[in-house]
Amino acid sequence: MTAAGTAINNRGSPRSPIATALLRSVAKAPLNMLLATVAILWLIPTLGLFLTSLLSPVEISQGGWWRVLSRPALLTIKNYKDILANEAITSALTTTLWVSIGATAATLLLAAFTAYAFAWLEFPGRDWLFLCIVALLVVPVQMTLIPLFALYNDIGLFDTVLGLILFHTAFGLPFSIFLLRNFFLGIPKDLFEAGRIDGGSTLQLFWRIALPLGRPALASLAIFEFLWNWNDFLIALTFGRDTQVVTVAIFSQLRQYGSNIELIAPASFLSLALPLVVFFGFQRSFASGLLAGSID
Repeated sequence: MTAAGTAINNRGSPRSPIATALLRSVAKAPLNMLLATVAILWLIPTLGLFLTSLLSPVEISQGGWWRVLSRPALLTIKNYKDILANEAITSALTTTLWVSIGATAATLLLAAFTAYAFAWLEFPGRDWLFLCIVALLVVPVQMTLIPLFALYNDIGLFDTVLGLILFHTAFGLPFSIFLLRNFFLGIPKDLFEAGRIDGGSTLQLFWRIALPLGRPALASLAIFEFLWNWNDFLIALTFGRDTQVVTVAIFSQLRQYGSNIELIAPASFLSLALPLVVFFGFQRSFASGLLAGSID
């Protein structure tokens, strides 16, 4: 074979894009199968809860929810009509929404200001104060329930929406400040210097540079806080009596009507549906916010 022929064969030796993509798919197949199996195992209970919430009490007592897969005619929306007519559940959903949105907004606002100060402002004891805030991450919530219960009774915040918002805000701040401070440190210093040259004040630099560039981190933090506040049970049970969030309301219904699954199942799925919608709606911002600032 001539040298020219050898050169031609060498040029044609690299694999085609289709073959390369096929080899990559085969190599990733075991991992993809494992992830798919884990996802299915996580989704089966949610699917079972949803289908159970669409069954009548008679059908629930006669067998499992999987019978619906072969007999879709068993499904009914009567349970959801009844649950929406249940004042205790609807009031609890409204209260949960107020508490979750209020605590999330307050946490984001206060944490953003504080994290910006720790990242770009010079003041005495800055590093030691930040270290104290990080140390608060290891303080269990259970240690503060009794002291704050007594404090709330004294100042009139017990059994109020404001009391729940303040509690969630206080315990969400250490992690939020830690996350946002690390992200703000990743913003190029030249941007702030250019802003100061243009006559921008500290507050203007925060609103016009730090916050717009910090949207990915703020979005991921908002999802974290909203889900944590929405799913809270212990704090709401401790600091609420007539002011009940949805988790406590479902617990009360379960305690009073332990066998009334046609009431508990739709209420539980409603309390699950909104956090899922929030997470899947903002999952791209959630992922980018977690990765932002991880590479200097």
